[in-house]
Amino acid sequence: MKAFQNICRQLRSSKGFSIEPAPHVVFSTSSSLCGRKKKVNPYGEVDQEKYSDLVKSVLSFRGQAQTPESLFEEDALLYGPVSKCKAPKQDEEAGVPRNWFPLFNPEKSIKPNVTSDPAIPLKIPLQRGMIPSVTRVLQQTMTAEQIFYLERWKQRMILELGEDGFAEYTSNMFLQGKQFHEALESILSPQGTLKNRDENLESGYIQSVQHVLKDVSGVRALESAVQHEALKYVGLLDCVADYQGKLCVIDWKTSEKPKPFIRNTFDNPLQVVAYVGAINHDANYSFQVRCGLIVVAYKDGSPAHPHFMDAELCSQYWAKWLLRLEEYTKKEKNQNIQKPD
Repeated sequence: MKAFQNICRQLRSSKGFSIEPAPHVVFSTSSSLCGRKKKVNPYGEVDQEKYSDLVKSVLSFRGQAQTPESLFEEDALLYGPVSKCKAPKQDEEAGVPRNWFPLFNPEKSIKPNVTSDPAIPLKIPLQRGMIPSVTRVLQQTMTAEQIFYLERWKQRMILELGEDGFAEYTSNMFLQGKQFHEALESILSPQGTLKNRDENLESGYIQSVQHVLKDVSGVRALESAVQHEALKYVGLLDCVADYQGKLCVIDWKTSEKPKPFIRNTFDNPLQVVAYVGAINHDANYSFQVRCGLIVVAYKDGSPAHPHFMDAELCSQYWAKWLLRLEEYTKKEKNQNIQKPD
């Protein structure tokens, strides 16, 4: 043992020779450690002094960042100022009309009067006066969301077509809708000739509704005015006829986009139930209607989408219509108060 210690002392005292501790070796069974290479920062060798001025100029530049305030200013410029309204009251939130009025008239029969001639549909002219129309009530009581999307669509169309192009587009759409209704009146009227009906078949809209017309019979009214004598509103309905054996108020619509569901028709169900309620309380009509039908036709001739509304669904939309009518009456009353004498 002493001999071994002496040898170690001699080795330590000799020049150019040293004993260092061996490095620790760690073994691992992980393949990720074995195959992973050390990542090299690609920006580590970049001459930072050379590009220091560029970095400072980029970091010091302050552009017009989008903030909530700037977004509101941009929306106000494009779509006008935001209309602020008070929070709805409890009864309005619940969706219950303050003044309930029944949709159906218990004093009227569901079946048409046998004394009236079913071969001659009613066609009562609309009397323009102080009583608001169904269309006006719906337009004046659109929700903020409906107004926003309608205005945004209008602005996009103007950007694409220009002011004059958009005016021409809306005029053409109105004309096509008018011609479509006139063609349907000619087809459904007993006075219509076969020649007129053959000519109307050339229209894509008429081709679109052919499968619906097969289920329409017993026409009672065409382009006829209605007036709700108690609720004080008027309207001009498209058609009252039997659809698949059930008497309905039929509303013909045109659309450039498919509307396969009734929710895609926006306020059209409210318009239909408003006509239903008016017929049931209009002395000019001896019968009562309990159902509605919205038919959406397409210019390319693709099959139209019929949306049938039974008595239960009509009652649900009737409550919404009464709310809109109350809102319109309230707005008109407030405007009359604010008008100077």
